[in-house]
Amino acid sequence: MTTNPAHGRHDAAPRNNLEALLLEMQAGGLEPESFAKRLLDQQVFMPVKDDKHKIAGFQTSTRADPLVVEDDEGNRILVLFSGPERAKDFLAEQPGYGGGLVTEFSWVLRRMAEGIGIAINPGEEPGMDFDPEMVAMLAALLPEQAQ
Repeated sequence: MTTNPAHGRHDAAPRNNLEALLLEMQAGGLEPESFAKRLLDQQVFMPVKDDKHKIAGFQTSTRADPLVVEDDEGNRILVLFSGPERAKDFLAEQPGYGGGLVTEFSWVLRRMAEGIGIAINPGEEPGMDFDPEMVAMLAALLPEQAQ
């Protein structure tokens, strides 16, 4: 877990529980394991690619196509936000990603492919990056689902 040095905005007043959790962790107020367990239940906003033939307000596809970017080293990173309002500036530069869905972080982890990192609030404070190994460790904390 690292704080993204590219997170340049200093509008760090928490707008929701996830942002309060990120700020508490960044301030050193939480043990990493406690942070990780609490993070699983937090809600995140996941930008998804817009359908080509939109019906106002409806997603016609049954499969979400989330926003994944590559860093300078070619690592794939799933982009998430603490809420839709934090995503507006970033998504303005990502054609085709005008909408998204709000869900639990654990839901996202269960559906991710291996080898992908996560950036929460890229370019914003509070924000945090997780490399693929950290994502795997977070996924290992997920409780087993009943069949």
